This record gives sequence, C-alpha cells and structure tokens, in this order.
Amino acid sequence: MADNWVETTAGELRLWADEHGGGLDEQGARLLLDLVREEMGLGAPEELTPEGVRELLLEVFPESVVAGAEEVPAVLDTLRRLVAFLRDTRAVPAPRAAELAAEIERTAPAFAEVVAAADTAERQVAAEVIAGLMRADGVPLDDQGAVEAWVAEFEALPEDERYARTEEYLRQTEELVVPPVRLPAEGELAATVRASELTGRAVALAEWADGRALTEHDQLTEADAEAARDALGMKLTRGYAQVEDEGALERLWWAAVEAEVVSVADGAAGPGPALEGLRSADDAALLAAWLPLFDAVVVPEHDPEDGLDAMELVQNEMTGVLIHLYEQEEPTTPHDLLQALREHVGESYDLSDEDAMSGLVADAFLLELGALQEWGIVEVAGDGGRALTPLGVWGVRELLLADGFTAPLVGDLADASAAALVEGLTWHRPDTADEEIAGWLASRDAKDAAADLLDVMRTGGPGARNLAAAVLHRIGPEAAPVVRAAREHPLVSPYAVLWLNAAGDPSGRELAREEYLWVFVDTVAGMLETAEPADAVEAALADAPPGPEMLVMIDELWRTHHDDVADVLEALGDHHPDKATAKAARTAAYKARSSR
Repeated sequence: MADNWVETTAGELRLWADEHGGGLDEQGARLLLDLVREEMGLGAPEELTPEGVRELLLEVFPESVVAGAEEVPAVLDTLRRLVAFLRDTRAVPAPRAAELAAEIERTAPAFAEVVAAADTAERQVAAEVIAGLMRADGVPLDDQGAVEAWVAEFEALPEDERYARTEEYLRQTEELVVPPVRLPAEGELAATVRASELTGRAVALAEWADGRALTEHDQLTEADAEAARDALGMKLTRGYAQVEDEGALERLWWAAVEAEVVSVADGAAGPGPALEGLRSADDAALLAAWLPLFDAVVVPEHDPEDGLDAMELVQNEMTGVLIHLYEQEEPTTPHDLLQALREHVGESYDLSDEDAMSGLVADAFLLELGALQEWGIVEVAGDGGRALTPLGVWGVRELLLADGFTAPLVGDLADASAAALVEGLTWHRPDTADEEIAGWLASRDAKDAAADLLDVMRTGGPGARNLAAAVLHRIGPEAAPVVRAAREHPLVSPYAVLWLNAAGDPSGRELAREEYLWVFVDTVAGMLETAEPADAVEAALADAPPGPEMLVMIDELWRTHHDDVADVLEALGDHHPDKATAKAARTAAYKARSSR
C-alpha cells in the first residue's frame, strides 16, 4: 500500500528510539512523516534535503497543523531524532545528516515565531467563534457573569455537541456573505442624499412639527397630520392609495423619531440631534445621520401577532427584496420580485384568504417599490427591470454589515497577500474578479506575484490552486523563470507546465496522461469546495471528453494519486446525466477508496 513506508519508518524509528533512551513522540513522528509524504510529495524520508527541512518547518507544518507555541520544542526534538535515525541506519550519509541537523538549528527560531503567530491567529479565530456563538444565543458580551455562565454551560456539553454547534455556526457565517460591489466616492453619495426626497421630507417634517403638541402616543394630532400632508406635498387621493398616503406620513413620522431627526418630549415635538446632520455640509456627518433614517423608514417593524394588513406584510418582507437586488448582476423585473415575495409570504404567514390577500399584496408591493424609487434607493434599469441605485447599494451594504454579513468592496484586495486574494476571490463574480485581479497585479512585480501565487498553490487546497492558477495565467512571460523553477513540486508541476505552454516558453511540453487526470480531479475537487456537487459536475463536464472517452477516463481516474479522487468520482457517480457513466464512476470510487 502507498502508506507503507510511513508506517514502516515509524515502527523502525520506535525501535531505534528504544535502543537510544526511548522517549519518542510516536504520534508526532508519524505526523511529520505524513507531512513529508502527503504535503511535500517525497517518496521516502531519506529524500529530505536542507531546503526541504526549511519548507517543512516554515511552510508545510504551520499550514497543515494546529499547534501551540509550547509544542515547538517537542516538534524540533522529534525531527532531530528522525535525522539521527536516518544517519544511524545509514539511510542518508553522515555528511548530509549533519547538513539536515544544522538546518534544523538554523530554522528553529523562525519556526518558533511562525508557530507562535499561527497560534495567536488560531486563538483569535476561536475567540471570535465563541463570541459569535454567544451573540447568537443572546448573551451580552459586556455582562461578565452571563459570559462566564454561558462558557461553563458550553464546556459542560459533550464534545460532539460542541463540535456540531460550532460547525452549524460556521456554516451560517459562511452563508452571511454577499458578492462584492462597487461604491462611488463619499461626495457623490452625499450629493445623492441631499437630493433624496426622503431627506427633504424628513427635514421638512422636523422643521414643520417643531413646537407642535402631540397626542398621548407621541403622534401628530389628526388636524396637524392633515396640515403636514399639505405642507409636505403628501395630499390624500382616492381608493387604496388613500390608505397608503395616511400610512406614509405615519411611517415618515416614526422613522424621523427613531432616527432622532425629530425629538418627542413632554407632549411636544422638537428638532432631534440628527437634524443638523441632515442639513450638514460635511459629507460624512450627513451620511451618518441619513443611514438610521434609511434603516427606520425602509424596513419598519410590524408585529405579526397584532395582525398585518397587506402593506405592513409587504414592508416586513422588503429586507429580502433589497438583499436580492443587492446580490443580482442584472436588474430584476417587478414581476419577478413580486413572485419571489409572494412565495416567501406564503411560507412565512398563515393567510386566511390567500387569493384576496394576493391581489392586495401586489398593490402594496408596487406602492412600496414606487416609494423606494422616490427616495432614490431603487431605479428603473435595463428592460423595465429594477436595480439599487449607488445610494441604495451603500445603504443596504451598511445594514448588512451591521447584521454581521461579510460585504466586500471591489478593490479591497489590491494590497492583500496572494493567499488573501485567492480566498477573497471565492466570493467574486467574473466581472468583479477580473477587476480585482487586475488591481492586485498592477501594484506588483510580475515575478514576485508569480512566486507568491505558486506558494499558495504549494500549500493550499484544490480550490486555492484552481484560483491561484487562474490568476497566474494573467501574468506575462516575464514570470517564466519563476514558473520554470516550480515544476519540481508535485502539486504545482502540472499547472506550471500548462502556464509555460500558454506562454510559448521553450521548456513547455505536453501534459502526461497522469498529469492531465490529476488536474481534472484537482479542478473538480476545487469546485466541490464551494459549489453544490450537481453544479460542480455540470461545470466540469463542459470541458470533459464526450461519451466513450469519458468512460475510458473514469476507468483511469481511480488510480490517480490525488487525495480527493474518490470524492470526485462519487460526485460524478451521483450527478453524471449518463447512467452508464454514472455507474462506472461509482464503481471507480469504490476502487479508489479500497486502494488507499
């Protein structure tokens, strides 16, 4: 079996250690041997070089193992004993063993620093996860007693339950990611806010209501409400729209109060502290004052237990409409938006007369959409579709961030490391990904950029390799020396060959059949990291050989030396549209698992 040399060497190392004083960390030794084989692609421990020792300690180990700074001495001691074992058994000549031992000592301080940094980062991530779990359970993080009680209760849970809760939280966190967007400059946003009807009406209402007596519920009196409609240009019309106009003033009033544009105290209205912000010539102050108003007026909260009319029901669901528009590449028609809203309403509410309510919901939705257009949040775009305005994109993004979403901006990755770039590109659409990549490459020397991307390909998983290789193909032939030097690494070699071929480099060559199959598996495995298996298979088959050739390929795939080959074959077996090919893939998956 392929893993025999790891087990054989571990056993021989244990016997050697027993003869030389014992005390071997067998688990640690087996871990290091696994890393040498699986991550570095070496066929035996005697193939380790001084350069390999450095790579193992500074790249492979920190990327693959979660370890604390206190474990560094044990790791170094285990590696020293492995080298001494190789010397004593004459697996490597004494001079080369001395070189390996010297490299361990030279690299030890840097290794300690790298592990300490990784340990700190891991602890920070763990702390963030724990804090997120507590927030999800409604625990106030500034209440030390509540925090300690939650931690004690969590630690008392069985390990599998703690793990399951953490996994579920991380899954939900991953779902709270929206595609990157572009935003105009602050000055442009502020100019749009100043021109927004929402701003104008809120300021006008605050100025008009100053000093007026209010009802016991801090609302305008009926006479004042009618006068306010006249003053603000919100006169009543007939039919259903009459109800909306009454609701519109009440909605604006409570939004202005909640956003502190209007203050209510001692039965009278007055200017709130945010009013000056809405009048401010300072762009940042204006936007800071406008955002709470936008939040309060766009998504007013209505309690379903109080009974909802159609307008209140629609307003409760407008958050979903706004997020949908935020996430779309193209404008969406009002009909499609309404259909999605109706489906969600049907799932979320028990409607006694669904048919009658459906028509009212449609009318209310169109009125709500019109209000969003008047306020400058939504605009007509494309062939009768609707899209968020730049101001709408900014406002929705701010609300998403406040709700814990990850909402990146195009250009955020320009100064990022290659690893951070590749990780961030996962959430990009093709057009924004191209822009992000171009910005990242523009500020870097081609050879340096290529070297950084190749490091990601050496240490990352299939998805990271796929994306890093795609970025690498955007770099010109000046990076050829760096790419040529990377051809010896097993995880990089096929991609390096493909790049050299595309660049017309004289050292290019055709991929060997085994390399071609490995790249296919690696590509599909990368897709499976972020896509549903059915979608990953559909995308993979677009470039796969047809019919009989695919059957031949599947029969060969199970022998491919790739850790994920069985998972890829299982996905093909579950989702390939051709029954014979799917059956062959399932059989091949069984063979792949049995052979490992």
